[in-house]
Amino acid sequence: MTDAPRFLLDSNVFMEAARRYYAFDLLPQFWAALIEQAQAKRLLSIDRVKEEIARGKDDLADWAKGEFSFAFASTDRPEVIQEFKRLMGWVNGQDQFFPFAKEEFAQVADGWLVAFAKVEGLTLVTHEQLEPQTRKRVPIPNVCKVAGVHWVDTFQMLRALGVRFT
Repeated sequence: MTDAPRFLLDSNVFMEAARRYYAFDLLPQFWAALIEQAQAKRLLSIDRVKEEIARGKDDLADWAKGEFSFAFASTDRPEVIQEFKRLMGWVNGQDQFFPFAKEEFAQVADGWLVAFAKVEGLTLVTHEQLEPQTRKRVPIPNVCKVAGVHWVDTFQMLRALGVRFT
């Protein structure tokens, strides 16, 4: 493994885990593994994901603000902003997506995640799936495909990192 971060986590990775299958009281090892992997520079997320998580005002928001706060990188960098603008240009130029889908994509962390992953050469981790025909939303994998960004789901990431829960 290299010392550089390898995986960039989407909001839904944290939210789905906390609210469903890896709840803090059911599998604290998952959350400890995320911290350990982030400390080892193998994964991180971005400031805009942290903001989305904070809106939940729950255990996950507390965890993100506390124990995991070190692992949220700033998107306020010229090269990330430029890539985000480029991606938004592509999204806005697609007749496939309804205007409200384009507007939503511009307002959430998704485009920033793809831009950051592209600039840093990271694999984006999301639960979203490639949806070539969708019109009602702009899925992260659709934009990743155009941007040349690799994406995986949480379980593929855990396997690649060698994380095991015993």
